[in-house]
Amino acid sequence: MSHMCVDATTRAAFDYGFNCVVVEDACATRDLVFKDKTIKASDVHASFMAALSVPYAQVLNTNETLKNML
Repeated sequence: MSHMCVDATTRAAFDYGFNCVVVEDACATRDLVFKDKTIKASDVHASFMAALSVPYAQVLNTNETLKNML
């Protein structure tokens, strides 16, 4: 999930010196509850992608990733 494994792995890889790419439409998350408030999965995902985008990773969609591979 975006807010767990994707976030932790990307940050750790960055700390080890890797140049990271996260394909934002190839991962997802679920609704979270915090202090009796439900945060929609789309908002959780967008928040974590925003947080990873500087400085930890390039956050791209699938099409952008495939174009960069060619």
